[in-house]
Amino acid sequence: MKKLVLGFLLLLTISGCSDSNANQTTADENQQTIKNYDRTIQINKVPESVITMGPNTTELFCQLGLADKVIGNTLNNHSRGPLPEYKEDYEKIPELTHGSATREAVLSSGADFIYGIDWEFGSEGLSLDELSENGMTVYQNSAKTIDEVYQEITDIGTIFQVEEQAESFIQKQKDRLQTVADKSPNEPVKVLVYDSGDSGIFTASGSNYESRLIEAAGGINLFEDQKEKDWITVSSEEVLERQPEVILVHDYDQPSLDEKIAAIKADPALSQLEAVKKNRIVSMSLENALPGPRLAETVELLAEGFQKK
Repeated sequence: MKKLVLGFLLLLTISGCSDSNANQTTADENQQTIKNYDRTIQINKVPESVITMGPNTTELFCQLGLADKVIGNTLNNHSRGPLPEYKEDYEKIPELTHGSATREAVLSSGADFIYGIDWEFGSEGLSLDELSENGMTVYQNSAKTIDEVYQEITDIGTIFQVEEQAESFIQKQKDRLQTVADKSPNEPVKVLVYDSGDSGIFTASGSNYESRLIEAAGGINLFEDQKEKDWITVSSEEVLERQPEVILVHDYDQPSLDEKIAAIKADPALSQLEAVKKNRIVSMSLENALPGPRLAETVELLAEGFQKK
């Protein structure tokens, strides 16, 4: 009898050790080190409560089936509304702030993970150190190239253990881009990005992610040679000298799209452009210019606009 008891206790001990090892293995498997551009972040478990900063980041979570993890989003002032395939999930997500997130709203949110556009952080935004001290891991949306967009999608897929969904979506994006490339003209179309024009023309430079979208659609940014910063201000006379073939206008709240187009047509220099005379003006909502799941959607939209005569 004594031997039986000892044997039973030994079995329990072995079983307990086995369970402990299994739990340790699971914990280790959930620990990940992710390189996020010039930062490295440590993920100890799959995040449960997420803030998305930017309509592009919110739409990616909808695309990957992760909308239920998002407890709040921001920067919807940069959106004309989600794509139809994201609408149902997107509209269930609470809005933390309509514009940029406030420090108070974020710190009191209970989030453990933030996926946000990089301009929301740093000296003029939220402190990465303070967010970390409050248990929030930040993955910044900073892509400047199409490959970097794919990497961000891969990383989010890895962090949230939806790798297959991420890989499948990336492949579909690549296939759609290849279809556009197969139909692109041999000579790229010269494109002026017109964001606003209150004091000079605020436009995208050659280092801006939007320039990569224009390239993929068969165009070239009129100011591709300017790469010191992503956004620059140029004069109407500089634009007239470079002669764009298409003008790409951003559509967001203020000023309105109609007001921008009217300003272009009323400008003494811009009104002389053949692009204006022939009404070769293409528009898109601002979130299309942000790096994220609208990649192929945007390139297809631009390609169609560039090819219209």
